[in-house]
Amino acid sequence: MIVISDQIGIDLLRTYVAVCRQGSLNRVATQTGRTQSALSMQMRRLETLLGRQLFQRTGRGVVPTPEGELFLGYATRMLALGDEAAARLQQSNLSGGVRVGLAEEVATTALPEALGRLRRGYSEIRLDVVVDQCVALGKVWPERDLDVMIVPTSVVAADAVTTWNVELQWVCATDYCLDETRPIDLVAFAAPCLWRRRMIETLADEGREHRVTFTSQSITALQAAIENGLGIGLLPPDAVRAGTMRVLGAAAGMPKPLPVQYGLFARDRRTPVVDAAIGVLLEGLPAAKSI
Repeated sequence: MIVISDQIGIDLLRTYVAVCRQGSLNRVATQTGRTQSALSMQMRRLETLLGRQLFQRTGRGVVPTPEGELFLGYATRMLALGDEAAARLQQSNLSGGVRVGLAEEVATTALPEALGRLRRGYSEIRLDVVVDQCVALGKVWPERDLDVMIVPTSVVAADAVTTWNVELQWVCATDYCLDETRPIDLVAFAAPCLWRRRMIETLADEGREHRVTFTSQSITALQAAIENGLGIGLLPPDAVRAGTMRVLGAAAGMPKPLPVQYGLFARDRRTPVVDAAIGVLLEGLPAAKSI
């Protein structure tokens, strides 16, 4: 039986959830400005307080044990309740609408959870979320139909509220066999797509023959295609499923991860409702910098 100690604070829970999602102590340390040794000590302290092993190491980082996955569910719920309570107490009288544009590739990670916290914390806010390809969202931004938008900075000519970098990994199924004598089979977003263009340009620069064998506008469909061995794709770290996918690096003859800068964009003149939405979304983003 796991007994929750009163020594487990909010910061410890947030760090634990971040490590589980990222699958890497080093990545979380870089994002939060801490040292990896400090994070390791925090996680060992948490395991000591709970009396259970929460992580197991793999060749690519760490993954939660079965008991770690159980605790992750509780930790996520506790954090969500705390955020909801704070939001309700601070600005419970906010009401109105906010239109949010999300690039397809970021709409299935931490952002839906952030939007859920926004909805629970501000029950009178009306959310209208548009999920589309980043290029399409960049084209509609000048029309002023969206209040907030999260896309790669290269697709819109505007200043972002904040920016952060995502390193796209070359990923395949765990049992996928890469045959260097044949063109590389690619799983990619349908054109036009920034990731697809970067993928093809990088392989062409390195003289690697390739062919696109599967396309979709859904990152969930791309994940399924990769898992089932249809080819190699580009995914952000938090979309790589450790049990069914593996990351291909230089040892496999693949290029380095491809960095892409993302930004959160908002109108200069905005309502308190939009500001509240921005605040909650920022909490769900990787370590970012304002400009």
